[in-house]
Amino acid sequence: MFRISALRIGAARSSLVAGSRSLATDGYKPPTPMIDLEDKSLPIPEYKEKKNEPLQLQKSRLLYQSRKRGMLENGLLLSTFASKYLQGMNPQQTKLYDRLINQPTNDWDIFYWATGVKPTPKDYDNEVMDLLKAHVKNDEREQRFTQPDLYAKAN
Repeated sequence: MFRISALRIGAARSSLVAGSRSLATDGYKPPTPMIDLEDKSLPIPEYKEKKNEPLQLQKSRLLYQSRKRGMLENGLLLSTFASKYLQGMNPQQTKLYDRLINQPTNDWDIFYWATGVKPTPKDYDNEVMDLLKAHVKNDEREQRFTQPDLYAKAN
C-alpha cells in the first residue's frame, strides 16, 4: 500500500548527514566532571551507630541491609546468614553484626574475611564473624541460589 522510492530515502539520508555536524571537527569538548575522576580518595560517609534503637527494629533493619548489598555474593551470604541467625542473637551479638556489615567501606573485604581469603582484622574477629565463617563453609550443603523470603509466608 505504501511505496517509498529509493530516491526519497536517499534524499532524506543526504539531508540528515548534511545537517549533522561532526563532533571530531567542530571543537566539541566534553563537560568538565563535577568530581576528579582520577582522585581515588573520595570520602565515604562514616557509619554512625544508631543510639537507643529498639532491638527488634535494629534486627529488622539488619535483615534488610543483609539483603541489599553492593554485590550479589554478599547479598546471598548475608541474607541467608541473617535469616538463619539474626533473630536468635542477643543485643551484644546484634551490635557486632551491625558493625560488621555497616562499618567496612568495601563489601569485598567482608566477603574475603568470611571466606578466609584474607585474615579478619582484629576489630571484626569475634563470635559473629566465626559464626558467619561457619555459615560460609556450608557443611550442611544447603542450596543458596536465592535470598530467603523477607517475611514468612502465610499458609
